[in-house]
Amino acid sequence: IGLVGSEMCIRDRFYTALISSIFVSNSILSGFKGMCSYLGISKNRTAAFGMGCALTFVCVISGLICWGLGFLLRALDIYFMFTIVAILVIASLVQFVELVIKKFVPSLYKSLGIYLPLITTNCVVLGLALSVGSIATPQEFGTVLGTVIGVPLGYFLVIMLFSAIQERLLSSNTPKGFKGAAIGLITTALMALAFYGFAGTI
Repeated sequence: IGLVGSEMCIRDRFYTALISSIFVSNSILSGFKGMCSYLGISKNRTAAFGMGCALTFVCVISGLICWGLGFLLRALDIYFMFTIVAILVIASLVQFVELVIKKFVPSLYKSLGIYLPLITTNCVVLGLALSVGSIATPQEFGTVLGTVIGVPLGYFLVIMLFSAIQERLLSSNTPKGFKGAAIGLITTALMALAFYGFAGTI
């Protein structure tokens, strides 16, 4: 009975963290993280999709690795080095993703440009790694898994929605003073208000 209860607890924590990370505590709309790539890449739907996939892969793998390394660094009493270790893990994964995309999808590599290597210093990725790395109890695995999946999926969802809106904005008669980043930030604020409605679900 205790084992079944433990499995249900892990599952509940997973779904709570997943839904919260995607809708309620969205990294862009509530945390304002990753705004550089969000505004820069979202004008092209293909580039936005590629960035979302790359960031999701890096977030999930680096998040789980950093969570495990957090236990190791605490055991060795050198947890103060965790930030440096997290950056090294993220940089290694980004380099791997960059080489794969450059080899197999050169057109996407070209359209992503400087934003692909900048995933290394993306606030979403580094913030996620530092967040899950601070969780020191194995019982929180459900929360960790839900978070490392939900945060990049939330980023992915918002950047794809915004890229679709951007295409409409480019063809609309936007007043001159609101063109470019101004109308993009106003649109983002309205999206944040819409997502705020999910706050009561958790």
